Amino acid sequence: MIKDYWVIVPAAGVGKRMGADRPKQYLPLLGRPLLSLTLKNILGWPGLAGVVVSLSEQDTYFPHLKEANHPLVHTVIGGAERADSVQAALDFLAERESGDTPVLVHDAARPCVSERDICALLSDEVSPMALLARPASDTLKRSHVNGGVACVEETVDRESIWLAQTPQRAPLSTLHSCLGKALEQGVAVTDEASALEFFGHSPQLVAGDSDNIKVTHPADIIIAETILRLRYSPTEDKR
Repeated sequence: MIKDYWVIVPAAGVGKRMGADRPKQYLPLLGRPLLSLTLKNILGWPGLAGVVVSLSEQDTYFPHLKEANHPLVHTVIGGAERADSVQAALDFLAERESGDTPVLVHDAARPCVSERDICALLSDEVSPMALLARPASDTLKRSHVNGGVACVEETVDRESIWLAQTPQRAPLSTLHSCLGKALEQGVAVTDEASALEFFGHSPQLVAGDSDNIKVTHPADIIIAETILRLRYSPTEDKR
């Protein structure tokens, strides 16, 4: 299993779909902010060299997290979009680490990824460019709009469809270069793998657990809390 890798956590967004009074990464789960639980999880991963968290310039919540003063946690100012925040963290690492340093990018709103999945992604048998993902299990429909109503256009073959998760892994110099060029060219980058794909790379898909949910809507908080309760009680954690 690879070691001495870095993790980037883009956390400069506001989470508009949540409709909350604060950025969703600071919403409480089991008595602790969501981002705090995500960082707690990451800091327990084997072989970790450090974490870079990209924050909004107006962020006033992060300094109050117990992980904010951890020696492995560093911060940078992020940007308007996720890709800008990831690139800012890559700029930070590019000045400090060699180009072949493994980098994992993980969503701030995914506190439930398991150590088993992390070990699978970090396996020596996995490609240096890889991501956790789930094979699609539901029937997929392509839609069209008819009179302002979404209607089925066709059923999509799900055999080759995977649902992307994070972390997503790549060598520092490769991801830094591909993402930077994509931003310069105005390419729509929805995740790190899409930037790599645009420049001809084909990241490996590593099957991840369905528990690795992304907290996006209010109902997701209940699901995440249920998963976390089965693992530990964050309010009792004294680390």
